[in-house]
Amino acid sequence: MIGLAGLGVLMAGTAGCASKYVEAVVKNESGGSVSLVEVDYPSASFGTETLAAGAEYHYRFKILGSGGTKVNWTDAKRKEHSVAGPELKEGEAGRVTITLRDGDAGWDAQVHP
Repeated sequence: MIGLAGLGVLMAGTAGCASKYVEAVVKNESGGSVSLVEVDYPSASFGTETLAAGAEYHYRFKILGSGGTKVNWTDAKRKEHSVAGPELKEGEAGRVTITLRDGDAGWDAQVHP
């Protein structure tokens, strides 16, 4: 059992441990279903096999290292697309929204140190 003094020490020790992360949202506004969606970011990637027209895919990640981003996907006509995104730096946090359109993608990165 932890006394009040021990609880205070425990809470003080964990107060600065909040992990910085990026909330990513991939929106499909292409007008058709897309497949093989992959988002590359420094040191890793994430994705989904399919994304229906009008659907969103949410993913949360931590940036380890620094570098560029990119989204790859295959449209309903089976054409592959790749669009580069912003540079991300280790320790940044915030939100990145990727909007897939007919043959293009838009990036909205709201990240900060």
